Amino acid sequence: MTGMQRLSGKVAIITGAASGIGYEASILFAKEGAQVVCADLNEQGIQKTVAKITELVGKDRAIAVKTDVSKEDQVKHLVDTAVKTFGKLNIMFNNAGIMHPEDDNALTTQERIWDLTMDINVKGVWFGCKHAILAMRESGGGSIINTASFVALMGAATPQLAYTASKGAVLAMTRELAMVHARENIRFNALCPGPLRTPLLMDFLNTEEKKQRRLVHVPQGRFGEAIEQANAALFLASDESSYITGVDFRVDGGLASAYVTPEGEPTGPVPKNFAEV
Repeated sequence: MTGMQRLSGKVAIITGAASGIGYEASILFAKEGAQVVCADLNEQGIQKTVAKITELVGKDRAIAVKTDVSKEDQVKHLVDTAVKTFGKLNIMFNNAGIMHPEDDNALTTQERIWDLTMDINVKGVWFGCKHAILAMRESGGGSIINTASFVALMGAATPQLAYTASKGAVLAMTRELAMVHARENIRFNALCPGPLRTPLLMDFLNTEEKKQRRLVHVPQGRFGEAIEQANAALFLASDESSYITGVDFRVDGGLASAYVTPEGEPTGPVPKNFAEV
């Protein structure tokens, strides 16, 4: 086990824990001392996440709870299970989300794709926040992290209207909740990733042309890695960020600050020391 145990004694729920950011965050949070509740619709995937945590840090540090975040009763069950199993809730990472391959522009996106995206990406975050607030009032406060996106701050080069609108809603919701609950010692922050080399985005950017269309806007010249987002979420989850609430925390390779990108070849893959957990 490595690390400074920055989450020692804390209990965390992470949704979307079967892959990508959620998988990396689950392992990282556990290595940093947290007891972790791994949630996802992919039950086999979260069982593998828990098995990896057990391998790295030992037994009784993580459990898997199959959850459809668009269903409030399932989210309530998730939070209740976390409290029943580990005694409290300190961290809620509302990370589950979809980017549907049929999500396109205003003229071609079908209503069913819009509704599905909103149900998971917006209602799912709302339900997660709602039930985490109730649990955190009992534990004296906590940190709630909602995964938004750089597209909540600026337009996307490739049309993805429902996804972009949903992430804008997540960012606005996060800011309001941060203000409403600030005096309760419950912090809300929105993680805003740039384009990542995760299945979610790579399945959407399914041609080399689409990939390059996105990368041309990234000053660092590469896709981000899930572990880089997990490291940012760790900071927001820890007491090191105790005076930070209501922010859009951009981890995007400089994208949201860019007018033009630098000349030269892309920088290549993430340095190994940042990619390891």
